Formats: sequence, C-alpha cells, structure tokens
Amino acid sequence: MPKALPPAADEPPGTVTPSYWDDACRHLARRDRVLKKLIPKFGEARLTSRGDAFTTLARSIVGQQISVKAAQSVWDRFVSLAAPGGAGLVAQQVQGLEVPRMREAGLSARKCEYLLDLARHFAGDQVRPADWQAMDDEAIIGELVAIRGIGRWTAEMFLIFHLMRPNVMPLDDLGLIKGISLNYFSGEPVSRAEAREVGEAWAPFRSVATWYIWRSLDPVPVDY
Repeated sequence: MPKALPPAADEPPGTVTPSYWDDACRHLARRDRVLKKLIPKFGEARLTSRGDAFTTLARSIVGQQISVKAAQSVWDRFVSLAAPGGAGLVAQQVQGLEVPRMREAGLSARKCEYLLDLARHFAGDQVRPADWQAMDDEAIIGELVAIRGIGRWTAEMFLIFHLMRPNVMPLDDLGLIKGISLNYFSGEPVSRAEAREVGEAWAPFRSVATWYIWRSLDPVPVDY
C-alpha cells in the first residue's frame, strides 16, 4: 500500500505526498512518449492529500454540479454550522443537524440527504476507514458507492486524492478522456476502450499518469 511523505516546504501544513511519485515518473517516462515530454513541464509539482476521509467526502458532495466558487461559499457556511468555533467536521455532529438549518447554508434538499446519509455511515461504522489500507481499490469503491450521493467517479477521485492509490484510471472522467484525445489522438473522439488501451502502458501508476493528463489541460493542480 502507498506510503506518504511529509509536505515539501512550499506545501500547506497537513498535506502529504506519495512516496512512489518519483519512481512512477521514471516508469511513465520510459513507457510513454507523451508523458516523457509532459512530466518535466511541471517540475516538482505532485499529488497531495489533506483532511480526513469524512471531510473529503462531505466536500465532494457539497461541490457536485456547482462551480468551484459557489461550492467554496456553501462549504464555508456548512462548516460554520456543523463545526462552530473552527472545530473539525465530525460525522456525529452532522448527523444531528436539521435539514432546514442545512438548507440555510445553501445546500439543496438532495445534498442534505446525501450528507446525512454519509454521516450515518461514518457514525454507525458502516464504512471502515481503518481497514482501507489493507483493502483493494474495488472493495473500497464498493463501500463508498453504498452511500447516497457517491458514485463510482467520486469514489475513484477519493482513491486518487485522499488515499493516493497509484493505479486508478477513472474512465468516466471527462477531463481524462479529453486529455487522452488531445495528447494521443490529435483531438479526435476517443472511446472508453481506446482510453483503457492507452492506460495499459501506464500501469501500475495510472493515477500518476491521469494527474499529468489533467495538468496538460489546466496547469493549476487538480484538487479534491
């Protein structure tokens, strides 16, 4: 299972980076002509993970189908409601919130339902974060998609950005498909099968390759 390194000097406190990153970059540069040219463009930038599992998943629910700016505004109001005084977000506290108060933070009725279901799963030990390091990717995805509002794409983003699993390839991600189209097929439409075939050369570091493909579309680091 991947280990984490402490943050570099220019990274925010509380972040960690994968210990496998440099090995992955060397592997990908040997195996893939596109990544050989792409990786050096971004210097020492790399994937980082921050926050706890519950907070990360709650934030992903809040941000669904709204702009980044709007999501941040709603998230700030929700955290002020659920964790006043700057305390960390705790499932038991969220579980005790009433829907009308949550709606006042700017959450839709459906997102309120999703957040309460997420809180129930964590507070009731229906998910097992302590066991995830010993579980394979598909087993973790199976636990997460049982929570309302979390589909496979969200679960895969969680595997990449929170657990920093090295070999995830989110074929439902439109940015990844667009990046493969532009970098490997001269902008022509790409099927999932074609994208999967490109990713075969990336194993066992598909997450790292995906991160660089995202960066090729937007030089600002992808965050989750």
